[in-house]
Amino acid sequence: MASNGAGPTNPAVHVTTSVNHTEKPDKFNGLDFKRWQQKMLFYLTTLNLARFLTEEVPTLKEGEQNAESVSAVEAWNHSDFLCRNYVLNGLSDALYNVLCEKKTAKELWESLDRKYKTEDAGAKKFLVGRFLDFKMLDSKPVISQVQELQLILHQLTI
Repeated sequence: MASNGAGPTNPAVHVTTSVNHTEKPDKFNGLDFKRWQQKMLFYLTTLNLARFLTEEVPTLKEGEQNAESVSAVEAWNHSDFLCRNYVLNGLSDALYNVLCEKKTAKELWESLDRKYKTEDAGAKKFLVGRFLDFKMLDSKPVISQVQELQLILHQLTI
C-alpha cells in the first residue's frame, strides 16, 4: 500500500509514556488517616517493603551464628530501616518528632494505627450522633437545613 503523504502509513503504532508509579504520598498531618495509610501502603508495596509493617524482627538462635543467617538478619534490618524511614518521612515534622523513637517499621505502623484509627472512629460516632439528632425546624429555611443534612451525610460517606 502506498502512502499519499497525508499521514503515517502504520496507524497501529502507538507511543507509550513512562509513568512513575512510586510517587510518594503527601505528608500525614493528623487528618484523613485512612486515606494516607492506604496511599503509604501502596507506596511501600511498590518498593517491596510493605511486609516489614507486619513482620516480627528475626532473631538468631544460639548456635545459629553462621554467615548465611547473620547475613539474612542484617538484610532484614536494612530493609526494615528503609521501610521505617519511608513512613517517618511521610509524616509532618510534628508527628515525625513524636514517632521517630519507634525502633521498627511494625512498631511505628501499629502506633499510628492505634492512635488515628481510634480518632477516625470517634469522629464517625460524633457524625452519626449529629445525624440521628438532626431535626427540621420551622424557624429556619428548609434549603439551609437540607444543605446542613447533606453535609453531614457527605462527611459520613468519606
